[in-house]
Amino acid sequence: MSIQSAIDYIDKDGFRANVGIVLTRGSGEVFLGGRVGGRGWQFPQGGVNRGERVEEALFRELKEEIGLERKDVEVLGSTRGWLRYRLPRQYVRDRCIGQKQRWFLLKLVADESKLRFDATATPEFDRWRWADYWTPVREVIYFKRRVYVRALHDLGQLMFPEGLPPYPEWWPEIDSARSA
Repeated sequence: MSIQSAIDYIDKDGFRANVGIVLTRGSGEVFLGGRVGGRGWQFPQGGVNRGERVEEALFRELKEEIGLERKDVEVLGSTRGWLRYRLPRQYVRDRCIGQKQRWFLLKLVADESKLRFDATATPEFDRWRWADYWTPVREVIYFKRRVYVRALHDLGQLMFPEGLPPYPEWWPEIDSARSA
């Protein structure tokens, strides 16, 4: 899949350009980072700077958020386009009403000991774990759940060519909350 360039930091519709990273070790599990201060779990993600190409942002965020270099991962693919989500009113700042994200599926090819969170003065994560494929949908903050479902569906076809893992028994409660 091709990797497009992002032109604007915040587009004309108010969505901030962002990359999301689904990291696997090849066993069907995915990396989940624990946000600093016990504020939940999520995939690594971060903004695309004005004038920065999406792939540059991917590798910059990979280094900043979890300490990995380009050589530590294999890029398995990406979503075809931007996946968007709106922020709840209390999180809207300035003209940014949400994020548009390009999601990437990466396979860890280095040792797990390379994972670290001290590459920046303000780390995003202070702990991590491997989780079953669908677990992040349940654990991420509520307003990001739809984009996680879409990203995992799109990228899962690359990870599981014979079919996505079955939904867990808690899936109906997430699915009903998404449509509410």
